[in-house]
Amino acid sequence: MARREAFVMFLKKGYEDEYIRRHNLLWPEVRDEIKKSGVYDYSIYLDRERGLLFAYQMTEGSSSQDLGCADAIKRWWHYMSDIMETNEDESPVSIKLEEAFHLD
Repeated sequence: MARREAFVMFLKKGYEDEYIRRHNLLWPEVRDEIKKSGVYDYSIYLDRERGLLFAYQMTEGSSSQDLGCADAIKRWWHYMSDIMETNEDESPVSIKLEEAFHLD
């Protein structure tokens, strides 16, 4: 069953353009892992003033929870760790959001 998911992540100040540049050059193996995990219709929005990243995605199944096990994803996290707030494993600090309203 498809699910809508939204979460926020945190960008270090001054790296807004670099974040966009890196994502415009997203590695094919990262793109493949994301799709393989059942994630689609994935968008990230940037609030430049606050350094806030709002992510929205549709997911099928529960395999998106396993994304952090993929080597390509771990390498991407490391690559992004200098410009984002991260956890000890270099995954982005993220806060899952509760859906408060939806209209089809």
